Amino acid sequence: MRLLGLDIGTKTVGVAISDPFGWTAQGLEIIPIDSEKGNLGLGRVKKLVAEHEVTGFVLGLPKNMNNTEGPRVAACRDYAERLKAKFGLPVDFIDERLTTVSAYRILIDEADVSRKQQKKVIDKMAAQFILQNYLDSKGKLTQE
Repeated sequence: MRLLGLDIGTKTVGVAISDPFGWTAQGLEIIPIDSEKGNLGLGRVKKLVAEHEVTGFVLGLPKNMNNTEGPRVAACRDYAERLKAKFGLPVDFIDERLTTVSAYRILIDEADVSRKQQKKVIDKMAAQFILQNYLDSKGKLTQE
């Protein structure tokens, strides 16, 4: 049982995958997208679902700091509906506030990564935080 964690942006989708037991999340990749042109990277997601035998998705829900929902939440929910329609797999959400900030802090404080390098990994790390937070909140997944 493996979950794909997604950090949905307007230009990229950060992707993370759970281990088969649902204990840990690992950053996988960043999929370039162009939401204005309708290119949502679902072809690449399809390949990842097949390759990793994914059984569900976890999307970061980008709420405002005051817990209200803005246009990015609507876009995220729309992406979730497209995933459900295309793959027939369950989609769950988790609050993603401050995941990108946490990823930046790790890159700056602990990894000493240049700004140019940060842009290449930040969305993947945010997806990893989203998925790990979800796994931690739900406990271990059971294999069936």
